[in-house]
Amino acid sequence: MFSRQIGIDLGTANVIVYVRGKGIVLTEPSVVALAKEDGSNRPRIVAVGEEARLMLGTEYMLRYFINKVCGQVRIFQPQLMICVPSGVTSVERRAVKDAAIRAGAREAHLIEEPLAAAIGANIPISGPSGNLIIDIGGGTAEIAVISLGGIVVSRSVRAAGNKLDEAIANFVRKRYNLMIGERTAEDVKIQIGSALPMDPELTMEVRGRDLIAGLPRTITIGSNEISEAMDPVLQQIMGAVKAVLEETPPELASDVIDKGMVLSGGGALLRNMDKLLTQVTGVACYVAENPLYCVAKGTGLALEHLDFFRRSLVAVH
Repeated sequence: MFSRQIGIDLGTANVIVYVRGKGIVLTEPSVVALAKEDGSNRPRIVAVGEEARLMLGTEYMLRYFINKVCGQVRIFQPQLMICVPSGVTSVERRAVKDAAIRAGAREAHLIEEPLAAAIGANIPISGPSGNLIIDIGGGTAEIAVISLGGIVVSRSVRAAGNKLDEAIANFVRKRYNLMIGERTAEDVKIQIGSALPMDPELTMEVRGRDLIAGLPRTITIGSNEISEAMDPVLQQIMGAVKAVLEETPPELASDVIDKGMVLSGGGALLRNMDKLLTQVTGVACYVAENPLYCVAKGTGLALEHLDFFRRSLVAVH
């Protein structure tokens, strides 16, 4: 019974799968490589997840993850809950739901990312009180005020983990004439990245290709330089959070000020991100427990308690 209920966080950077009764069972990059079969229009899956670095196909990806979790031979088709960004159009919603059914799901429900993050962070979303959640993933940062099981005000900005990596790579190229890849940039962000300058600062050696000589070169870079590199992207996130706070009805804004904001997603792991948000908004900010898995966990819990959360789900027409 339990293995037939699956919650999927279909993130820009990673797909995280939650299975009822087991919790988080899988985390893999959101990538699938496809190839055309000779003499056939139907693509053949070449590689998924860790092995893939080419093109994306939601249906094939969902089928792969369902098979990986449930096995290729199944007596029962699973029930899926899939998380989608809060700004998706009705056409995109329908496309995701149809893809899930074609991938082998018996039924598929959709939940908006901020709601799933809030459920996964153990925020009581069904009450009349206002709660502010900030979910910073790989592709988007989603900010929402939630009350009575629904989103009251929200913003979604394409300024998140991937953009921070890009900003670091561009900074290193301009300042040091050194070309580094996305993975190196992400590694720099994880090892020494901070949303605010640090004292004493952290340093690390970074290896890349010299743009002038064309040869490998190693430099030592400091965390305060990385803070400077990431600042324009972080300011976009701050701007979206401030815009949501400004649009929040006064009584709900008062709740948020009393309780503080909750930070989830991979971006919550960036050093001093919570401190920066508190500094910019004047509202206390707390990092959720296991922030990387909040959305997947919330997606699974919403499916487990479907009757309770049904009216909070995305309608697909």
